[in-house]
Amino acid sequence: MPIGCGDAPVFPGDVIVGDAEGVVVVPAHLADEIAAEATEMTAFEDFVTEEVMKGRSILGLYPATEEQTLRDFEAWRRKHGR
Repeated sequence: MPIGCGDAPVFPGDVIVGDAEGVVVVPAHLADEIAAEATEMTAFEDFVTEEVMKGRSILGLYPATEEQTLRDFEAWRRKHGR
């Protein structure tokens, strides 16, 4: 039996994630997919942060609209094991 959270039902097994800015309810059947996507996004954002801190322009970097950005990201992943 679900409970109500705002306008959304929360079912047993759903994942609830929160921080100082709010709470998100992730349906159980989507949790693994969303966790994988979040892990990928975090790795890319860490790469972008490092590149910007080194002086690289954000243009073409975020979002990755240049092919070189994707090559650089793959090299960064290999170097950092991510």
